[in-house]
Amino acid sequence: MFLDKKGAWHLFGTFSGKDLGIKIVSVVGARPQFVKAAMVSLAIARHNEEGCAPGLDEILLHTGQHYDRNMSQVFFDRMSIKEPRYNLGVGSGPHGAMTGAMLIKIETVLTEELPDWVLVYGDTNSTLAGALAAAKLQIPVAHVESGLRSYNRKMPEELNRVLTDRLSRCLLCPTRASVKNLEKEGIVQGVHEVGDVMYDAFLAFGQIARERSTILSELGLSEGAYCLATVHRQENTDDLRRLSGIFGAFDVLAGEDCPFIVPLHPRTRKTLKKSTLDFGKNPHVRIIDPVDYIDMIGLETNARVILTDSGGIQKEALFTGVPCITLRDETEWVETVDAGWNRLAGANQETIVSTFEEVVSLDLGAPPRLYGGGEASQRIVKCLCGDFDENGDWKLG
Repeated sequence: MFLDKKGAWHLFGTFSGKDLGIKIVSVVGARPQFVKAAMVSLAIARHNEEGCAPGLDEILLHTGQHYDRNMSQVFFDRMSIKEPRYNLGVGSGPHGAMTGAMLIKIETVLTEELPDWVLVYGDTNSTLAGALAAAKLQIPVAHVESGLRSYNRKMPEELNRVLTDRLSRCLLCPTRASVKNLEKEGIVQGVHEVGDVMYDAFLAFGQIARERSTILSELGLSEGAYCLATVHRQENTDDLRRLSGIFGAFDVLAGEDCPFIVPLHPRTRKTLKKSTLDFGKNPHVRIIDPVDYIDMIGLETNARVILTDSGGIQKEALFTGVPCITLRDETEWVETVDAGWNRLAGANQETIVSTFEEVVSLDLGAPPRLYGGGEASQRIVKCLCGDFDENGDWKLG
């Protein structure tokens, strides 16, 4: 069966003049989305190579939200992700201006391509712009990582998640908790628990990282003898009090026997340069440029503790079996906290220090498997193909 642009279903072979199958425009723009899209693109390619019906024609659209080479182009170079057909070059800016510029340009592309699905990922401005442009053109939206909630409406990411879910026809949830979140909001149609594509990516690229990453030797690090930290969320970077608490804790905790490695997001670097905050005196807090996904897995896998405000890295810490301290007051990945592998510390220096001292002595054993079995990408492809049961509902293999 196929879903046409008017929202009607057609049996295979009768899709309105499109013998090649289903056209998908995948919208990406921020670093984690490149990784997620890589896994779905690989599943689409495998689907086509195996001769499965219907065929899928995927068009990759890069908004340019992340335009720094280490945040964007290096992913296409090193991970064999296919180059985007469209690169909108929007860049950074205020949320309204950025989202508006994306909306205008995405709408132009969609009007030209007339896809059967627009596939969006996560919770960025690119996500919302892609979903909004598609919905206004009556093009069905599929949302990967649907149903996540931190219940903090001060976070732009939370607003993007909620609005995108409301605009989506196919809601692709990574966990049972995310399905339940949608149920609480009255969203039950088109909802599918597919697992987490980031776990797919970790399984696919983890071995490559072990074989190819040289980041530890380049930085002179030993396994388990350093901590990894990332800070990029607006709630932290735009609040000098919170930023001071976080980096002040790094100064207190980092030592010769356990340096802190901080791949610094461009936004955070810009804020730090403008500030007069009193930290940065500890030489064992080592600020480095952002690294690509392969090297990031290498750093995560061998760290003693990970401290981050990134949602994706919270999960990757669990995948690698490394304790995580989240530098936020809440998380959308609540199951990592419930499992004991993640601790919320906020941005208070004393709280971060005390949480670290507690976490560093823990023996957590083997991490639980919370995000499926590494088949989320294939399940997403089945949803996009319209694999149905006898009642006309989507079914997953």
